[in-house]
Amino acid sequence: MADAKVIPFDDDRSRASRGAGSRRRGSAAESAPVGEGPGGEVQPLPVRGAAAQDLAEPEEPDESPGARPTTEGGGEEGGEDGGLERRVAAGLSFLRRRLTGDYEVDDFGYDAELTDQVLMSLLRPMYEKYFRVEVKGVENIPAQGGALIVANHSGTLPLDGLMMQVAVHDHHPADRHLRLLAADLVFVLPVVNELARKLGHTLACAEDAERLLAQGELVGVMPEGFKGIGKPFGERYKLQRFGRGGFVSTALRQGVPIVPCSIVGAEEIYPMIGNSKTLARLLGFPYFPLTPTFPWLGPLGAVPLPTKWTIQFGEPIPTDGYVPEAAEDPVLMFNLTDQVREQIQHTLYKLLVQRRSVFF
Repeated sequence: MADAKVIPFDDDRSRASRGAGSRRRGSAAESAPVGEGPGGEVQPLPVRGAAAQDLAEPEEPDESPGARPTTEGGGEEGGEDGGLERRVAAGLSFLRRRLTGDYEVDDFGYDAELTDQVLMSLLRPMYEKYFRVEVKGVENIPAQGGALIVANHSGTLPLDGLMMQVAVHDHHPADRHLRLLAADLVFVLPVVNELARKLGHTLACAEDAERLLAQGELVGVMPEGFKGIGKPFGERYKLQRFGRGGFVSTALRQGVPIVPCSIVGAEEIYPMIGNSKTLARLLGFPYFPLTPTFPWLGPLGAVPLPTKWTIQFGEPIPTDGYVPEAAEDPVLMFNLTDQVREQIQHTLYKLLVQRRSVFF
């Protein structure tokens, strides 16, 4: 694998390649079998003659005590049988759309249907049962319009970004979806590349971030990058440098609020006690972690520790009150970057003091 490099967030250059464009492959009306409508629902066949008259004049329902409407199979209407049938029908309809290509993705490759019905369902057990994530301050995320969520980054593997994405998806009252900005290494790894695109992730460059914000999307960024996710265990919860303030410049140009986000619990899932730089260079990785279990226990060492997580979204910092030229002011960018960083760091210390245990 070629050496991966991180594209700075404030780099205005265009990406060399982009995900699949917005498309709708096939038409539900054209590909649906006989008897099915455009949405995959079974349509009633036309009835004529005496049969139609019988249907038009149904018998009086039995109003005796205890009488309940039943389904054809003998179960109660709306009972378990009916619910199971609806789920099976919905599942088959979903499979038909996937096989026929009758689904949509946007310019970045984001597949909303696959994310909602499959990918989030796969991440949710880890979120709810394994890490038992507690979410605070989700109401600080705007209900509509563009916004930039800035969070700390840690944990050796970027599970914190995925858990933050589930937190917004499942807990925000407006059912918003978070679009994460990721390093270019994510988009050169097989399988990971496709899954990241389907989840709505895109390259961490200013051009993509501005396009998403201009479309009113919720965008997430972790400015520490590899410096944060690959730091030694002894430096846990100590924020690294936030780059050159590119995320602040992007927020200023679009006039969207910046929402600080603090994540506690991710630092301990893979306690990084060493870094094999030789293996990292051979594999083209920014670092090769050595933990108490990896690589000594093989694949078993890649299982994260079941720590207890807390994700807190802070008060938004508005940027719409600045003139357009403010995005080019280095002093203002430095001050706002420092303000966001300090707010995240202060919240991290506060959450750590309140935490009873790493695992409970």
